[in-house]
Amino acid sequence: MKEQEIHDTPSATEASAALQVSDAERLRRWRMILGGENADGIGIELSARDIAVDRALGDLYDRDRKGGLSGSNPGVARWLGDIRSYFPSSTVHVMQQDALDRLGLKQMLLQPEMLAATEPDVALAATLLSLKSAIPVKTRETARAVVRHVTQEVLKRLQAPLRQAVIGSLNRAVRKSRPRLQEIDWNRTIRANLKNYQPELRTVIAERPIGYGRKGSSLRDIVLVVDQSGSMAGSVVYAGILASAMASIPAVKTSLVVFDTSVVDLTEKLEDPVDVLFGTQLGGGTDINRALSYAQTLVRRPTDTIMILISDLFEGGNNAQMLERVGSIVGSGVNMITLLALDDRGAPCSDHTNAAAFSELGSPVFGCTPDLFPDMIAAAIMKRDMSRWAAEQGISTARK
Repeated sequence: MKEQEIHDTPSATEASAALQVSDAERLRRWRMILGGENADGIGIELSARDIAVDRALGDLYDRDRKGGLSGSNPGVARWLGDIRSYFPSSTVHVMQQDALDRLGLKQMLLQPEMLAATEPDVALAATLLSLKSAIPVKTRETARAVVRHVTQEVLKRLQAPLRQAVIGSLNRAVRKSRPRLQEIDWNRTIRANLKNYQPELRTVIAERPIGYGRKGSSLRDIVLVVDQSGSMAGSVVYAGILASAMASIPAVKTSLVVFDTSVVDLTEKLEDPVDVLFGTQLGGGTDINRALSYAQTLVRRPTDTIMILISDLFEGGNNAQMLERVGSIVGSGVNMITLLALDDRGAPCSDHTNAAAFSELGSPVFGCTPDLFPDMIAAAIMKRDMSRWAAEQGISTARK
């Protein structure tokens, strides 16, 4: 038995070879990290592909390199294509953003051939929207194509869950036990009353009719009020796309208001999310009070209205009036929720004093990812305690 175990055990030579391969890979990775023309004393020679990858990284992150990517437009376009070949999409997104931030290459997005070489993502879409006034005519269609690609990817991921969440929660929230004739849900009514089937009459006595309210009109009004200051760029992109998705659901009436120091109602553009996004103007100051004042005029049925303010709450307008207005909106019966961010980031940077004040006034305050947004809307429609909902998702909320 002992002899068999010895034969089944890898030989010392095999184990040594495995260790050597591991050491070689480890040294290769260190060489890639350290960079440098002379292998930094490690003694490892790179393959042709590794040299190309090393050069792409050096172009962006080598601080000693003079000129970097900014010397040649064709060089930038080639670099953008290279990194898409060498790295996964998640890494490409980070490197593209680093190129914009570290090397001041926003002008590269104004060239159609360079823009076409980028990997579309929400951050890139936000950058394009912030540059839209500077985009030349020859690049505009390429820019719209990039933004449309991003919107389609987000909708592919979130539109079906959002529709299912909204319709399902409405069905549960507004079902009536005494509906009018035109509001009766006959399928559910028959199933619920099968025990009352009368053989001699060959019919079911609908002792307990089941239906839905206000057939042919919206069951909830949803008003999104979105801060379009520079710090909220990702949230603006996601909010515009999700608002367009909700606008396609007849059971809810969706309004979209964006603001900085002025207020713009984009509700009429909701049919096309790309038009919505190009209707925003990223950057500028913040006047939350003015935005809420306008949004308040859109409220027709307070108890059937969900108002979602998306802002980091750094108010540039009248802070005291803003808090007074929040109290007025909540006091009227509107279900007002404040999202400090609607994007893929972690804990958002925000005005903690205003966040606590909003919470004290009855507007729950927390951050939300796009993937959680459908469930959040469903909870709001059901009039659940939103602070408790956030806690169930592991989201920290502003304290009263």
